Amino acid sequence: MPSIPGYVRNPKFARYSAAGISVAGAAAIALTVLPGTADAGDQSQSGAKKVSASTAAAESTKNSDTHKVELGAAKQGTLDSDVQRTKQAVAAQKDALAKQKAVAADRAEAAKVKAAKAKAAKKAAAERKAEAAAAAKASRAAERPAPKTYPDNLDGWIREARDIMAKHNIPGSYDGIKRNIIRESGGDPNAVNNWDINAQKGTPSKGLLQTIQPTFDAYHVEGTSTNITDPVANIVAACNYAADRYGSMDNVNSAY
Repeated sequence: MPSIPGYVRNPKFARYSAAGISVAGAAAIALTVLPGTADAGDQSQSGAKKVSASTAAAESTKNSDTHKVELGAAKQGTLDSDVQRTKQAVAAQKDALAKQKAVAADRAEAAKVKAAKAKAAKKAAAERKAEAAAAAKASRAAERPAPKTYPDNLDGWIREARDIMAKHNIPGSYDGIKRNIIRESGGDPNAVNNWDINAQKGTPSKGLLQTIQPTFDAYHVEGTSTNITDPVANIVAACNYAADRYGSMDNVNSAY
């Protein structure tokens, strides 16, 4: 060790002094090192802060992404809910329309059945009415005597004429009528007298009882033919005239 001016060398003290110097050196070294250690601590803290900030940023980004995902999920859920409600509304509308159609179809079918029943009832009533009318007609026909028929000859003509005369209260017997017919026309319904006074006047006598047209027209009986040569119509008109002039054809024994 070099000598230090004013320093008294003492071996014992020297040992302690050397030790003290060693301690002091160590302390100085420690003091010298401490600022560097502080800088390292600051750097460590700064790095930690940077790591913490980076972690916070990452966490924030993560949270933001999570929020976005959650927001998207919420929007998707709302959209799905809207779609579901729309589908339900459409389904409800279709169901209501189907029910309306079913009700309309039921009403139409009921109306159709009702109309068919009414038509059937009307037809049945018409058939019953027709049957009743037919039965009544048959009953009346059964009650009425069958129409009387007459042979198409002198006998039949006189008989038919007398039946008509009876309805109109015109007198005349079968024999009285036949007797005058035989004298006047010989029983020929188409006999015409073209030579007597009536013919000369332009109105010849015609038919079974030889009546002229003015007399036939004046004494014609409704319901008989308007043809003067019709045998029945001729007899009835002539007997009607004879009843008016002579009381009855039975009282006529010559031209009248």
